[in-house]
Amino acid sequence: MIRLERLKAWFLIAVLTICETACFASCSSNEANATEQSNITTTADKVWAFSQTHPDGFTINIRTMTEPTEGIAVSYAATQNSHSCLPFLRLADARISGRAERVTSELSSSARNQLDKVISHALQHEGYVGGWYNSEDGLYYFDSTKLFPENDLKGALQFGKENGQHSVFILSNYTDIPINGKVAEILDRGTILFGTTGDYRPLSFCEPKEQREQSQACLDSAESRQRSAVSQPDGTYWGFGIEVAKEIARRLGVDIAFKKTSWPTLTADVLTEPQIFDLAIGGITITETRRETMLMSDGYLANGKTILCRASEAERYKSLADIDKPEVTVMVNPGGLNEKFANENLTHANIVVHQKNEEIPTLVAEGAADVMITEITEAPYYVKTDTRLAAPLLNAPFTHGEIGVLMQKGQEDLLQMVNNVIRQMKSDGSLRKLHEKYGLVYAYE
Repeated sequence: MIRLERLKAWFLIAVLTICETACFASCSSNEANATEQSNITTTADKVWAFSQTHPDGFTINIRTMTEPTEGIAVSYAATQNSHSCLPFLRLADARISGRAERVTSELSSSARNQLDKVISHALQHEGYVGGWYNSEDGLYYFDSTKLFPENDLKGALQFGKENGQHSVFILSNYTDIPINGKVAEILDRGTILFGTTGDYRPLSFCEPKEQREQSQACLDSAESRQRSAVSQPDGTYWGFGIEVAKEIARRLGVDIAFKKTSWPTLTADVLTEPQIFDLAIGGITITETRRETMLMSDGYLANGKTILCRASEAERYKSLADIDKPEVTVMVNPGGLNEKFANENLTHANIVVHQKNEEIPTLVAEGAADVMITEITEAPYYVKTDTRLAAPLLNAPFTHGEIGVLMQKGQEDLLQMVNNVIRQMKSDGSLRKLHEKYGLVYAYE
């Protein structure tokens, strides 16, 4: 009997011990959950307060409450469309009308749950939250956000597609890139296609490899020339515009290929469907006429109309009037702005159209024509490579303009990316260095 009583006592002690342990574990778990919820609530309060002073949008590291300045922000589907109940301005209106207590309560109950959900998700992942104020419905929207390096745009777009997003956002230049836009198409393809005439030294030229060494010998070392050229089955492409195109491709993280176009067919080739190339580059002047039907980038090279003539006759041409005479033969290439300028401004001179732009300087040097209408971007190259030629009006061009990149309308995302690259090249000094390499005047101080 005594033994049975002892067994009952031991059993009771064991049960009590287990209950105490379970109770302690439960209490500890409850305390941990309470602490976690407290952290979420505190962080949510900070994010809400931050959103009131950043209605145009923000991405914030909620662990440090700092804004990253670089990266590609992509929202998670799990927190899509999480929004506040009432924005700050409506809270202010409510206070004025004496409804502050009720509105604050609404914010605490309905909006709090959604914002807490975003904060909880972010803390379990990368720790970034994005937010913005939608003036159309009067709500603040918040998302848990993943941040990609800016050299991984393809990865960011893929993640955005998997999470049902419409776009991704590049923080350093405030650029939205659509998930299914032109840039995404290029990244999926892995190659960006540039149209270029390949007849415009030193901006864009295509020639057989065996001729290239002689043509560009004055510009740079053999090693550097090799790096700056692009070899394709139809020839080797080199020039200032070719290097700008390569930089656009590099910063997009894709390969590059060139497709031949011509000055007479340039507009038609840009607008044709299906597209022959994504965009065109190489001596294309920015004009309002082109902008009416196509997109043009920011300028990356200053230009203007000037002339090439024989060095022995350089003193003969001091103004446009000296050229516009019946005894002067002016040669131009067809279909571009050089021909247009000659027809509009030289009504007395003998104008001859020659099909191949790159042959005209030699024809002038040999006496087949007296003057070539060209650009201040092109003339210095020929003067430097052929001592028979001169550009007497180089410092007093007849027109002033800029050269840019041309593309179809509807490719605004690609236009943004190209403009971003041009701005970055201006900012980091690489565009100036490229001007110096090709002997071109830098006009972006």
